[in-house]
Amino acid sequence: MKTVSLVGSSGSIGTQAVDVVVAAPDRFKVVAIAAQRSVDVLVDQAHRLRPSLVALGDASLASTLAGRLPPGTELLAGPEALVAAAQAADVVVNGVVGFAGLPVTMAALEAGKRLALANKESLIAGAPVVQRARATPGAEIVPVDSEHCAIHQCLSAVSVGPGGPAAVADGTGAATGVQTSGAVAGLLVTASGGPFRGRRRHELAAVGLAEALAHPTWSMGPKITVDSSTLMNKGLEVIEAHALFGIPYDRIGVVVHPQSVIHSMVELVDGSTIAQLSHPDMRLPIGYAMGWPERLGHAYGAIDWGSAFSLQFEPPDRETFACLDLAYEAGRAGGPAPAWLNAANEVAVASFLEGHLDWLGIADVVRATLDRCDGAPLHAVEDVLEADRRARELAGASVARRLAAV
Repeated sequence: MKTVSLVGSSGSIGTQAVDVVVAAPDRFKVVAIAAQRSVDVLVDQAHRLRPSLVALGDASLASTLAGRLPPGTELLAGPEALVAAAQAADVVVNGVVGFAGLPVTMAALEAGKRLALANKESLIAGAPVVQRARATPGAEIVPVDSEHCAIHQCLSAVSVGPGGPAAVADGTGAATGVQTSGAVAGLLVTASGGPFRGRRRHELAAVGLAEALAHPTWSMGPKITVDSSTLMNKGLEVIEAHALFGIPYDRIGVVVHPQSVIHSMVELVDGSTIAQLSHPDMRLPIGYAMGWPERLGHAYGAIDWGSAFSLQFEPPDRETFACLDLAYEAGRAGGPAPAWLNAANEVAVASFLEGHLDWLGIADVVRATLDRCDGAPLHAVEDVLEADRRARELAGASVARRLAAV
């Protein structure tokens, strides 16, 4: 039985991870749960899962939580509490939203843990330092994002000769538990297209928050749903795919697939393409990441092949959804550029969610911020934090200028 720590347990990924654990009590035991502020959810989960440790990021709320936990449950509160939770189990599910997930990612990897990673931002922004942490003995990342989980599954299926898993071409990808090989021609990351698929830029000048949050296939939190509407989410996933699997950017493509049944594909040098298919259900990649290399016995997202349905594919509209190319640009630049991209996007999306910035302004703010990226190398976590701070400062100033001009 594997012990599990759920960091960000109150969010969309965390609550679905609870479903997976409850459905497989002989496979997993939750020993730690953690959230930033969600006291009521933590109380409910603590009584349901009986973890040894409950971690609360906001120390000011500790007194409201302490008396409501089961007897014998340890409570930690404050900035280091989530880090402690990330070191408490065999498998760490990082479901923290945004850049705030970086300390959790680093703590899990540096402790030599299996990291079931749903927090793409920490890997994207902190890629140079995260890659070094992946070299810790025992450390591995199995991605929870449905697209990267699909790629992981496809690469696991690739074999060359009688030796089994694909032979290593350049050594990259080993810390994910799968290895890329000379047989892999490229990766195809699928995108639903979001709620604005098919609409042109001039049609999106006045779209509101409710429209942006009306995702056609996935149920996600507000930040990632807005990212899906701009295709920034897909751009971030391209950077993440490069970091996870070591495939060059010119061999990572994006294809719009509105049914969200094919979650990503791997193209092989002989013309074959391997795809992973299932109906949209995040419990499948969560369970895969927690249980890998074994499969769970619950068929989340299973397809009824006796029913008629069609699959559709189209290229992304890069003119309307400018965030996609901004992400490619930042990824190819490397160094601090992905951190600047991520920080600027978080600021811009937060402003949009608060009603201060229009939808088209998200890409404009990211563009203006990325143009001022200073190129400072990222040698340590402190450098990542400084890059994030500087980019947020400039992105905030860009938002303020737009508001003043209205």
